[in-house]
Amino acid sequence: MENRLKDLRAKKQVSQNDLAKALSVSRQTINSIENGKFDPSLTLAIKMTQYFNLPLEKIFIYKD
Repeated sequence: MENRLKDLRAKKQVSQNDLAKALSVSRQTINSIENGKFDPSLTLAIKMTQYFNLPLEKIFIYKD
């Protein structure tokens, strides 16, 4: 699954560390998601939608 996390984070001028703290995860988790090495849990994905105030499909792009 692809995502726009890095772009959204940059647009908000938030570091990986600051986003990680806001979402109660590690910076490494944010880095892994941004690099496509890890897909977040549903709970974490929902936290991201609330943080960025965007629907899920504006953050994550599902591709078969």
